[in-house]
Amino acid sequence: MDDRKRGRLSLALWLFMLLLICSMYVGKCSRGRKELAVDDHKWSKLLLVLDQIEKNYVDTIDYKDMVEKLLPQVMEKLDPHSVYLPPVELEAADESLVGNFSGIGIQFNVPADTAIVISVIQGGPSEKAGLLSGDRIIKVDGKMVAGVKMNQDSLVKMLKGPRGTKVHLEVKRDNLDELLPFEIVRDKIPVKSVDVAFMLSDSLGYVKLSKFSRTSYVEFMEAVLPLVEQGMKELVFDLRDNTGGYLDQALRLSNEFLDEGELIVYMEGANRAREDYKASGKGLLRDMKLYVLINESSASSSEIFAGAIQDNDRGTILGRRSYGKGLVQEPVYFTDKSGIRLTVARFYTPTGRCIQKPYDENYQMDIIERYRHGEMISADSIRRVDSLKYTTPGGKVVYGGGGIIPDIFVPIDTTGVTDFLIACNRKSLIVKFSNILADKYRKELRKVETFEDLERLVATIDIGGEFLEYARRNGVVPGKGEWKESREIVELQLCGLMGRYTVLDDNAFYPYILRLDNVIDKVKEVRNEY
Repeated sequence: MDDRKRGRLSLALWLFMLLLICSMYVGKCSRGRKELAVDDHKWSKLLLVLDQIEKNYVDTIDYKDMVEKLLPQVMEKLDPHSVYLPPVELEAADESLVGNFSGIGIQFNVPADTAIVISVIQGGPSEKAGLLSGDRIIKVDGKMVAGVKMNQDSLVKMLKGPRGTKVHLEVKRDNLDELLPFEIVRDKIPVKSVDVAFMLSDSLGYVKLSKFSRTSYVEFMEAVLPLVEQGMKELVFDLRDNTGGYLDQALRLSNEFLDEGELIVYMEGANRAREDYKASGKGLLRDMKLYVLINESSASSSEIFAGAIQDNDRGTILGRRSYGKGLVQEPVYFTDKSGIRLTVARFYTPTGRCIQKPYDENYQMDIIERYRHGEMISADSIRRVDSLKYTTPGGKVVYGGGGIIPDIFVPIDTTGVTDFLIACNRKSLIVKFSNILADKYRKELRKVETFEDLERLVATIDIGGEFLEYARRNGVVPGKGEWKESREIVELQLCGLMGRYTVLDDNAFYPYILRLDNVIDKVKEVRNEY
């Protein structure tokens, strides 16, 4: 027998012996194998696995850590809006909607590396202690917070705290050499959801709502009734970038504009019977001509309100298609201060449209996709599905499939956007220069009491010229024709940002910014058509 044949025989023998040994081992294991019964209970297999881990796992298990890591993944598999919230996140989520939190009562920003007080909330702890707009926060409880690259969120956490506790600040004011010490007792601070309310003209009012918080309805009525007294006959209700909040606030606000028995919204789920919400007919604004502004970031309660107004032929919706969040979350709280937001139903507009957009693998990229296929600049690019076509009582055709499509589409406005403006924004030059202007004219700004006072002040300043020099010092120079194209945007933004350093706050900011708003321009254009 040659060596080749002998080698093949040896290999075959070795393989045979290996298979024999393996089969004996498998047989031995099979004879001793135990199978755990999986019954018809929906969670049976999961409970069996967890039980085996607890009884037999090789190492000691940190159960708390495992649960905290597992729960977010479980909730994520359900839908995009069912979430698990650990204690810190749950507190922050509730705080933003409840309408108050404990703190010192200031608004500030960090344009460079030092926090500058923009405004002091009237009646709040900081106002009582003597803090002023323009003060620079240098130390908090003895810890240096200026010039150390501390982010804004970290500073917010240092300033917030339980009601009744004290915080010690040291601030730099104006040209004083020494730091000024302040001892401030934290207290409940109201969180506004109505950003601003004022008259755009003799008969046209404007109200912007940033979220549907626990206090939104009361805030709205307190803001809108004075406008009615000033002669308001038509209202622009701005819900752009309003991501929603409490359902009951959307219902109460919708009720103000609708007649008795008109459907506002209904909800329904696999484990929830259909529930209708209808207007009482007791609203004070049922005869007010209404324009509702929405965009791709208007979601949830904003869409409920816009859908109710649109489907009842009650007002005109302007802007761009809303986000498409029509899932109802119900809060569940646990004793360890954590909780979940569990989706229990879907919202439907009065005509039967489902507000929720499909949540497939592209859900998180939806807004980007809208840009890509041109929806942000052309109404013709909005995808409409004929099988999801509905008709309002007045005969207007509306579409389901996710979000509210406005009655009047208004594209993103790129007028005045130049490479120079983009470069300025990348370096935050406009915001930074507004702080320089505010410092330079601090005494004059503190005397401003009305918008007319502010107008007179800014008219004395060569804001554009001073900004151009500042931009050049920071390496940004406009190309041919760019300053002429972008000048109005820059100057109006600077005027508005300066105005925030007065007692007027957003009531100074928005009147300037809205002069650049093409959606507001469209409202003024179509007022006599609708």
